[in-house]
Amino acid sequence: MLHTRKAVAAAIGLVAALSLTACNGDHNVSGSTQASPTASADKAGGAGGADQADQSADTGTGGSDQSADTSTGGSDQGADTSTGDNSDGKVDICRTDELEVAAADNTTDKTEGVVTVSFKNSGGSNCRISGFAGVDLKTSLGDTFSVARNGEQALPQILKEGETAAFNITFPVNNSGGSGVQPTDIVVTPPNETKHVTLKWPAGTLPVTDGEDSGKLEISPVGKVSDSPAG
Repeated sequence: MLHTRKAVAAAIGLVAALSLTACNGDHNVSGSTQASPTASADKAGGAGGADQADQSADTGTGGSDQSADTSTGGSDQGADTSTGDNSDGKVDICRTDELEVAAADNTTDKTEGVVTVSFKNSGGSNCRISGFAGVDLKTSLGDTFSVARNGEQALPQILKEGETAAFNITFPVNNSGGSGVQPTDIVVTPPNETKHVTLKWPAGTLPVTDGEDSGKLEISPVGKVSDSPAG
């Protein structure tokens, strides 16, 4: 009887051991089964990354094409603008440094004197001159005063190389019998310029006050001289 109980106990123990082994096997299979989706996800992620890389490559190509197109467009616009500026036919103003400026006494009247100031184009190309020059007179007493414009209409002029434009300074002749006012220098600024030149006054004295029969001190607008060497 004792022997029979031991056999039954051994059989129960064997069954229990087999049951435990089977359970553990099921857990291992479940664990390996759960690990598979992770690996699948990695593979899916890898495939997705390749697709994204393809998209990136496509995007990069598009960006390159766009950059090339933009660069070409900008270059074409610059070329067109440059060509327009060079072919618009505009002539620059006559610059002080490109003008030979001189003053001469052309007085022929006993009451009104005339000093002519000339601008000769020596700049090597055409230039444009229009309007009134700025004129100041310096005197032997150290005074300086501006000369007013006469109100005539100024016409634009184009000076070729060697051509001359000029204006007149009219002034009252000193017939008072006194010493009058002696101008010493003319400070001339060409029209539309800021740089001036200083010339010697080539004529006589001015009366201290304007008489009723004397001329006015004023300047005319600049006009082209018809007998210029190149004209």
